[in-house]
Amino acid sequence: MKKVIKNLTFTVLSGVAIAGYAEMDHNHTPMDHSNLDTMALQPKMFLEKKQIDGHTVSFHVMQAKEGMQHGGSHNLMVKVEKDGQTISDLTANSKVVYPDGKESSKMLMKMGEWYMAGYDLSQNGEHQLMVLFKTTDGQKHFGGVHYMAD
Repeated sequence: MKKVIKNLTFTVLSGVAIAGYAEMDHNHTPMDHSNLDTMALQPKMFLEKKQIDGHTVSFHVMQAKEGMQHGGSHNLMVKVEKDGQTISDLTANSKVVYPDGKESSKMLMKMGEWYMAGYDLSQNGEHQLMVLFKTTDGQKHFGGVHYMAD
């Protein structure tokens, strides 16, 4: 009976030690949980990379800030890279198919290394985001990703 109690005590103490360890970061200081509520209030970020004809295409969606709504509630930003280098001299068009099946197309405007257009992506459900870009060699490239709004 003493052995069972001793094993039970060890198991409980081990559980307490493990739970205490989980509350510490790698520097052994208590973790700060005070910002968890504000983290939930921040808009979610969407960034997905896709390979299209040997190009790495980054699709980034972010909620448009007040005064930065370029045609919608969200900004669709696209960056095209080849062999790790950003391609900055291309023509790009974008298209969104909304959850209700309606579509919208816009030319992407250059903003630094990114190309951007504003769309209203506030409708709940899956949006299809597509890009068609033409490189300086005259080749056209097409692809897309899905964005879930909830």
